[in-house]
Amino acid sequence: MSVIFPFTAIVGQDRMKRALILNAIYPQIGGVLIRGERGTAKSTAARALAALLPEIEVIEDDPFSCDPHNPAAFTEDLKRRAAAGEVFKIVKRKTRFVNLPVSATEDRVVGTLDIEKAIQKGEKHFEPGVLAMANRGVLYVDEVNLLDDHVVDLLLDVAAMGVNVVEREGVSFSHPARFVLIGSMNPEEGDLRPQLLDRFALCVDVVSIRDPKARMTILERHLAFEADPVGFVKEWEPYERALSQEIADARERLPRVKHTQRDLAMIANLVASLGVDGHRADLVILKTARAHAAFMGREEVTEQDILLAAELALPHRLKRHPFQDTEQAMAMLSEKLQQIENQIQSHTPQNQHQPRPSDEAKKVRRG
Repeated sequence: MSVIFPFTAIVGQDRMKRALILNAIYPQIGGVLIRGERGTAKSTAARALAALLPEIEVIEDDPFSCDPHNPAAFTEDLKRRAAAGEVFKIVKRKTRFVNLPVSATEDRVVGTLDIEKAIQKGEKHFEPGVLAMANRGVLYVDEVNLLDDHVVDLLLDVAAMGVNVVEREGVSFSHPARFVLIGSMNPEEGDLRPQLLDRFALCVDVVSIRDPKARMTILERHLAFEADPVGFVKEWEPYERALSQEIADARERLPRVKHTQRDLAMIANLVASLGVDGHRADLVILKTARAHAAFMGREEVTEQDILLAAELALPHRLKRHPFQDTEQAMAMLSEKLQQIENQIQSHTPQNQHQPRPSDEAKKVRRG
């Protein structure tokens, strides 16, 4: 079994790590696309996230990894067995990391139905695909821009719905498919079509770290990992365990996180003022803000949560001017959000305004 470089040992790239953690807390956000040049820890971070996630409970012989505590989401076979009074054996296992190859076909992704057996014997025989294996895990697509557009669209649809439905010749089969979707790409090799780009909930542009001291730290950590992988992982294990517990706690806290009409007004005004097409961005910002609030240990959304969510949800949806880089776009977002906050405050009666503290983003890098 290969040893995975620890997530908390990755130097810098805090925005990328934050996007990954928030999707791990709330997979319904809809995935994250990481764009950047080679050697910027894209695939390292994706693999490390899966190793970091808490163990999950599954039914021992279930190939779809259904949640044993959510019978409503069982497959037809499990529902039938449960109705017959079968007591399932529940076991714990690590969260899976599933790597989707660029050459993957639709059948390899969604799975296949045996039509001949269904017609002749009236039995549904389904051969699980990648989506079944990825349920309640991490699905990673490297070089997603080189994947067939139809397959990308299919992946994004399933990620949004949380269910994979396969239909062939009037026969259908469905199974739960909730996963943390991570796509990575090098823009030099071509970009995604705008329609597909918008379907990724969050997008992060990563670049090489320029600070010499940070680059020295990267060298030192990678040399230490190569020299003694097991020892290096053991050294970072307390930080990994702590972050894993924070994610587990945030998942439990998430359903209790509340938002106000004021929060909705801020999000709607921000997205509208930036001329973003469609309404997907509004919902993504709200979901991401709630996940961030849960990660920070709070049960209410703040302005800081919304700003951090906007920084992740809007850059790939903005209509940029020529020569405008990511940092300029982020500065514009921050300025626009502050303007909208001031507007809302000026129109809020004094006795109704409840100022809330603005938290600094929690550090996800422990080194």
